[in-house]
Amino acid sequence: MKFVDEAIIHVAAGNGGRGCLSFRREKFIEFGGPNGGNGGDGGSIYLRADAHLNTLVDYRYQHHHRAPNGRPGEGSLCTGSKGDDLFLAVPVGTTIFDADSEELLGDLSEPGQELLVARGGIRGFGNAHFKTSTNRAPRKVTLGTEGDQRRLRLELQVLADVGLLGLPNVGKSTLLRAVSNAKPKVADYPFTTLVPNIGVIMVDPLRSFVMADIPGLIEGAADGAGLGGRFLKHLSRTRLILHMVDISAGVDEAVKAYHLLENELQLCSQSLYQQPRWVLLNKCDVLLPEQVEEFAAQWREAAEFSGPMFAISGVARTGLQPLLQAIMNEVEAHAAHVLEDENFADAARHKQAQVALEVRQNTQKSRGAGRVSKQDEIEDELEEDTDETLDVVFEAGDTSDGSDVDDDEDFDDEDDDDGVEVIYTRE
Repeated sequence: MKFVDEAIIHVAAGNGGRGCLSFRREKFIEFGGPNGGNGGDGGSIYLRADAHLNTLVDYRYQHHHRAPNGRPGEGSLCTGSKGDDLFLAVPVGTTIFDADSEELLGDLSEPGQELLVARGGIRGFGNAHFKTSTNRAPRKVTLGTEGDQRRLRLELQVLADVGLLGLPNVGKSTLLRAVSNAKPKVADYPFTTLVPNIGVIMVDPLRSFVMADIPGLIEGAADGAGLGGRFLKHLSRTRLILHMVDISAGVDEAVKAYHLLENELQLCSQSLYQQPRWVLLNKCDVLLPEQVEEFAAQWREAAEFSGPMFAISGVARTGLQPLLQAIMNEVEAHAAHVLEDENFADAARHKQAQVALEVRQNTQKSRGAGRVSKQDEIEDELEEDTDETLDVVFEAGDTSDGSDVDDDEDFDDEDDDDGVEVIYTRE
């Protein structure tokens, strides 16, 4: 299944059913009085996080989603049925924005979590509702209100505690294969990884964390070179970023690669650039054990890096246990801080939305400058293919009495203003 992490959909909640204008008419009952029932409320639309989904590809083929309308009221004080609510399943980790105002509507980060995105219309009242002691034969009814309609942007951000960042072919996928059961593709050419991969790392039987591997960045990624920087948004939820550096080319090349990637990261997302990062000096198996410490000291001084640093080898699987223990301790400390400090938790959620916004703005800027990445070309082709497909629209079904429920109405329908009809019933 194709990995799709963005989609724009149109949602329309159901309209409320109109009230009924009706009077009781029976033999030997001269003035039966009003008995028009109320209409039913329109169905609402909810998004629900589903742990079994990992892509938004379905919403590239189904753009329009509509909940059923409420049924109109009927005589004999019969209330119209409520339109069924519509639940749309999305992957866990989906962030929902209003596509027109860019307002953040919600973030579905837990399985089963639901978000109301379009509220159904309110029912109309029949003439029985307006009966009073002084107005015993009201001819007044109300129409149901229209349901909410809006365009939504769905953005999937993978749920991971740790993210791997680096140039192509520095060994990110190899490390993920070495420490988890994930099997990302590994080869000796750039951009082997085209979509994010995640794996669960078990440090102890009861302690684990999730690691994400995203496609590598190259020089000019902020301007759309390579795959661009659009996958950086998948690091917005991570509590720690591991910047992987290939040391096989020597100290000078390793320092140059480090600064190149740091510069691209800053151009793509200032918020992500400000997040603390650890450095992994990978492919240490090419050096003798006594040379590794000397290389690490030279690199740290030349790169002017003062944060945590680990010398590892994903192929030889050396130096991994100290790294995994340190990561586990950092993840647990971060989780405890989130639970204890509400302000810190709010800042973390704000950072997630800010990173996604900055990455999207940077992607749009690179497109406006005429620099389109290979991934953008693939997405454009997919959009063109799906423009001619039939959009699936969820509508109300036919009713047993054959009355009209606007099954054939357009997406932007309008209320019928021809007035209400008097309904007479006999028993």
